[in-house]
Amino acid sequence: MSGEGRPGRQRESTTHCPYCALQCSTVLSGERGGVAVRPSADFPVNRGGLCQKGWTAPSVLAVPDRLLTPLVRGADGVLAPAGWDEALDLVAGRLRELRARHGADAVAVFGGGGLTNEKAYALGKFARVALGTSQIDYNGRFCMSSAAAATTAAFGLDRGLPFPVTDLDGADVILLAGANPAETMPPLLRHLEDADLVVVDPRRTRTAERAALHLSPAPGTDLALALGLLHLAVTEGLVDKEYVDARTTGFDAAWETCAAWWPERVEEVTGVPADDLRTAVRLLGGARRAYVLTGRGAEQHSKGSDTVAAFVNLALALGLPGREGSGFGTLTGQGNGQGGREMGQKADQLPGYRSLADPADRAHVAAVWGVDPRALPGPGRSAYELLDALGGDGGPRALMVFGSNPVVSAPRAAHVTERLKALDLLVVADFVPSETAALADVVLPVAQWAEEEGTLTSLEGRVLRRRAHLTPPPGVRTDLEVLHALAVRLGQDAGRFPVRPREVFDELRRASAGARADYSGVSYARLDAGEALYWPCPAGGDGAAHPGTPRLFLDRFAHPDGRARFASVDHRPSAREPDGTFPLYGTTGRVLAQYQSGAQTRRVPELVEAAPETVVEMHPDTARRFGLADGQTAEVGSVHGATLARVRLTRTVRPDTVFVPFHFPGAGRANLFTGDALDPRSRMPEFKVSAVRVTPAGERP
Repeated sequence: MSGEGRPGRQRESTTHCPYCALQCSTVLSGERGGVAVRPSADFPVNRGGLCQKGWTAPSVLAVPDRLLTPLVRGADGVLAPAGWDEALDLVAGRLRELRARHGADAVAVFGGGGLTNEKAYALGKFARVALGTSQIDYNGRFCMSSAAAATTAAFGLDRGLPFPVTDLDGADVILLAGANPAETMPPLLRHLEDADLVVVDPRRTRTAERAALHLSPAPGTDLALALGLLHLAVTEGLVDKEYVDARTTGFDAAWETCAAWWPERVEEVTGVPADDLRTAVRLLGGARRAYVLTGRGAEQHSKGSDTVAAFVNLALALGLPGREGSGFGTLTGQGNGQGGREMGQKADQLPGYRSLADPADRAHVAAVWGVDPRALPGPGRSAYELLDALGGDGGPRALMVFGSNPVVSAPRAAHVTERLKALDLLVVADFVPSETAALADVVLPVAQWAEEEGTLTSLEGRVLRRRAHLTPPPGVRTDLEVLHALAVRLGQDAGRFPVRPREVFDELRRASAGARADYSGVSYARLDAGEALYWPCPAGGDGAAHPGTPRLFLDRFAHPDGRARFASVDHRPSAREPDGTFPLYGTTGRVLAQYQSGAQTRRVPELVEAAPETVVEMHPDTARRFGLADGQTAEVGSVHGATLARVRLTRTVRPDTVFVPFHFPGAGRANLFTGDALDPRSRMPEFKVSAVRVTPAGERP
């Protein structure tokens, strides 16, 4: 929607917020330096509401340190302005040289869950066709990978919410495991107001304060808690046996494991009272409409896939998934966390959730791309493993980064920073000088959210249109233009990498046709006409327009037999438990006023005023035990490294646990103390639990 060209009327553009996966609809007005935002009143997800980040999003469009020209690091080690041809020629030349010397996998690509569908698709194609490398992954591996692994195994398909957000309005009970939407996606609370909430979180978060019941397990014990809840569902006669028999397989094997997790044993491991476990199961089992939802708190563990699987087991036993008015879902984090993992920038996937290991999938995508299927590389390293291998023997010698800031967001951040420094070539495309861009050999200035066209896919699987309100500043190019220019310099035909988002989307539709995430029936024209289209949305063979699929699994699950799978999983300790040297649990997460690595939000004055620095939240009893005072600067250390943070005393956190937000740079990076243990299935790092000690800054034992 635009008022451009209408005399006497200010131009307006309807688009979506650049932050979380709710993708709240917004209306932008005004010109550069004075863009105003208001929420769209008729979009069902935010219903006229925005969070603090959404209201201040236009501020990022005019930050004083906006990147406006390419930067190239000279012989003196300083980044200096350069022309586009100089920068692109340099990058392409170095890439050719490194590939010739070390092979195609000497060059790697790292993407992001905030990229539009078109950019994520083009990035995966660029890596595999123009570069010929298998070494591509993205920061969504740090976000949704455990949930994706578990739900794909259970249901045959991974869509964060397999139902519209508005379905939650009618819920009687909702269990939130490791999710704090009151701070991470506040507009979602409008859909939770009428439900009794059961919140699983080591901290008494703003979401937990609204709950009918708060379960506060020790970090890393969510899996034991989920097993205990299923145990109680069985022993209290709350299992929907008719549903289990008709629509699932594997219940007996799952029960064989959780039979050993009686409530008192769960209490001993988690610290959650057995009576509270019983109350939680009775609330869920007695509800007419109930949902089980997981978030990063349950998923960012070395056993995150199994933890999500255990909560899926609970939902299946109660007969919730695939039933209108009830269900299981996961709350996707990044703005295009859903679409970003479907479009081929993940190490093992091609567009539409097609598999690099499947000959038929490879043949389909290769035909769309006009290449020999045998020329496509196989699966590559996962995100952390890719970063860990940079500059080492057998590892990539060059890395191209689009839409990510791993210096802040990756685990073992100091180690990852050193690996980035060991590269022969680091290229970063961004619109602000992020901490990762500061290390680059070449920085390419690209357009940001209000300056580009495209699509994103929200946490509910709805495909949304991003519309440009401004033209990019002079000297700035789009990511698609950058990829096109580099591909041509690397010998690709110019038509193979289009720069118009609509053309890329039309190609994406063909690449995804017939796949699990089928976008072939979605078009810009239908989206611009206001249709609400949820994938899968195949192209109609008879010419009729497919309406999309807002609710999955109502008739059958996506496995060949139509049944969902219970998983046989068991609890195990985290990679490193507290001990005499590191006696506390350290956990990380988000706060309301900041977002992800903070590269955008730390440039907004109102958000910086609300959350200016790294803090370590701890119980007053814990502070007394370790000789710390409110407001004091402390060091939060683990075997991997230490973070400097200001002490904030609060009774909302367990006495055995400290909490540090991960949005801040430098010595305040929370990921300086997180480790490199990975989930064996999803390759998710264990962000949510570290063994730490907290001491006054400068005073180590």
